[in-house]
Amino acid sequence: MRAAASEAILRILSAGPGATLQDGGRHGYLRFGVTAAGPMEPLAHATANLVVGNAAGATAIEVSVGGLEVTAETGPLSVAVAGGEFSLSLDGRPLPPALVLNLEQGAVLKIRAGARGSWCYLAVAGRFVVPKVLGSHATHTRTGFGGLNGRALAAGDCLAIERSASSKPSLGAIAAPWLDRPLDTIRVVLGPQHDYFAADQIAAFLAGPWTVSARVDRMAYYLDGPQLTHVRGYNIVSDGIAMGAIQVPGDGRPIVLMADRQSTGGYPKIATIIGPDLGRLAQARPGAEFRFAAVSIGQAVEARRSEAALLAHGIVVEPLVRTHLSSEFLLGLNLIDGVVGIET
Repeated sequence: MRAAASEAILRILSAGPGATLQDGGRHGYLRFGVTAAGPMEPLAHATANLVVGNAAGATAIEVSVGGLEVTAETGPLSVAVAGGEFSLSLDGRPLPPALVLNLEQGAVLKIRAGARGSWCYLAVAGRFVVPKVLGSHATHTRTGFGGLNGRALAAGDCLAIERSASSKPSLGAIAAPWLDRPLDTIRVVLGPQHDYFAADQIAAFLAGPWTVSARVDRMAYYLDGPQLTHVRGYNIVSDGIAMGAIQVPGDGRPIVLMADRQSTGGYPKIATIIGPDLGRLAQARPGAEFRFAAVSIGQAVEARRSEAALLAHGIVVEPLVRTHLSSEFLLGLNLIDGVVGIET
């Protein structure tokens, strides 16, 4: 595959399970049984895109704890990585978990599971040249929609990238404290079927504590904790499922529906996680413990506005400091400091 003058090629050297292309999601087709897909951690996805001059919902590579290894077959490429506290290295030299750098031709960037977090995002200054399906690049592997032929990325894949002529991102560490958010409390709006549960069961749901089980993927997170019982049975006429909806089937174990959820479901939904807290739960690994807290719709809207304000004021990119990095390596990155401005 030969790159045009305006293109670069990113080659996948290795990819663990769950490495996919994701944009902001495939919206407007739920009534046809097509769910949005999109990022598991929307705030981290937006952060990585914005610091390299892309729109918040532009296409990026979502990386799971299985990791990713890439090289610039033709370069250079300005790239950003943001999300959980993953372990990053460039040509074997350690890097901070959230940063912007130039990936020169032949350079190898490795992303591996680190201290915490389940998802991170690799964004490029430009756009991935892949076909859209129903107006989106979001990969939904269960249906074979979007991304690269509807599947997860694999070793040997070559992604053509149309480099941005106008974007010259600042290079260095991304100072984004919102990427480090404790799990302890996850906010929910009760319903739409919380009337299927008695008051003491609602209280037990909110009291917890809950533990993220070993059954987690892009479709759903299963929770371990108090066994909930239904006062009106556990079957309803199937209705639409939003990301973050919490179903309680007959066994009393809550299931949080995530990015690759089904379009409809027939179990009562005791509550729905508010948008700003979805990424916090998505980043949790099996065994993590937390509780739910009920908020009003007004409080949920205000939380969403506060989240949007984090990005609207610009993302600071700080120069890397010399720790384990050699001076030759730092000089090779051509680092400068700055703030990435974001139009609102």
